[in-house]
Amino acid sequence: MTGAAIAGLGTTAMGKVYGRSSTSLAAEAVRGAVADAGLALTDLDGLLVSSGIKQDVGVGLAAVLGLQDLSVLNQVNAFGATAGVMVAQAAQAVAAGTASTVACVFADSPLKPQESAGSTYGSPQRSGRGRPVRGYAGWSVASGATNPNILYAMCARRHMERYGTTSEQLGEIAVAQRSWAARNPLAQMREPITLADHQESRWIADPLHLLDCCLVSNGAVAVVVTSAERAAGLARPAVHVWGYGQAHAPRRMQASSDWGLVTPAARSGPQALRMAGVGVGDVDVAEIYDCYTYTVLVTLEDYGFCAKGEGGAFVADGRLAPGGTLACNTGGGQLSSYYMWGFTPLSEAVIQARADGGERQAPRNDVVLVSGNGGILEHHSTLVLSPHERSGR
Repeated sequence: MTGAAIAGLGTTAMGKVYGRSSTSLAAEAVRGAVADAGLALTDLDGLLVSSGIKQDVGVGLAAVLGLQDLSVLNQVNAFGATAGVMVAQAAQAVAAGTASTVACVFADSPLKPQESAGSTYGSPQRSGRGRPVRGYAGWSVASGATNPNILYAMCARRHMERYGTTSEQLGEIAVAQRSWAARNPLAQMREPITLADHQESRWIADPLHLLDCCLVSNGAVAVVVTSAERAAGLARPAVHVWGYGQAHAPRRMQASSDWGLVTPAARSGPQALRMAGVGVGDVDVAEIYDCYTYTVLVTLEDYGFCAKGEGGAFVADGRLAPGGTLACNTGGGQLSSYYMWGFTPLSEAVIQARADGGERQAPRNDVVLVSGNGGILEHHSTLVLSPHERSGR
């Protein structure tokens, strides 16, 4: 039992938010999370900061916020796994007594007016141009496999070749999540889509279509983590941290490896569930990191919702859509809602645990599972959250 809870949630406008620095967005989100909890900035004695593609938000955010007496201050980066890592670190600080109230924030502002979203991933820094490369990095540059779209496409194709997974099955995920997004007023993409729309959307990197790929967004999200005891007396319902886990594995692209077939989620998920004292069959809501449709499918397999190789069949027939048997990515996820790394699934998990989902509220929310995936299937974090204290389940 961790004894920690999320007491506040703050989000900014999302998507094509221009003329704002990542730092100003981060500050707005932290102020919003603190106010949501019914606290003041002076109540914070911890701050954990993360930035996305821009990498332009750091520990200097504390000065921007006017925070003077912090016991915990750090910049954290495990890529898309960062949100779960940050909440775990905050919970550990609260449990150890090294801090009482910790804000965790992510902000990014890569989108620019009159520039495509894809261009944010095509800079010389990301492609390796202009600097020496060695080993597999050299192969990537020589072959053109220099961005996440191509590398994740390789993973998806490997899964297809091994297990018979199809593009239509990936499309089922995109269609389901857009159905959820249609009920989310904060989502960037709310127009319903069909499987035919998915199949007809342009290729990004075979076998991934445009509708297999996540959005790029400007914005920020923050949460406030404190003790369960303190959270019980604050302004909003506490979201209790029952368990957490993380696992990391360097990318191994040898033919003999299981890269693309098994991810660190296979270790991170069971670790978090054991700490929480529940099994995958107890999960009511799954907020799964979805930089690509394929990531959802392989993570569900690795968490044990279905056997390895059976993810395609598992996600078919509307299982993940509203009214399906598993409430998954209920805000639309990063495919249709907004892309804030692991803070996208985390923020929706808090909304669901509080029963604040409105039209998209899941019918049950006792156990909410949250995943984060970073790098090219190299980093993973998992959280198990609940509106209940462990003793009161």
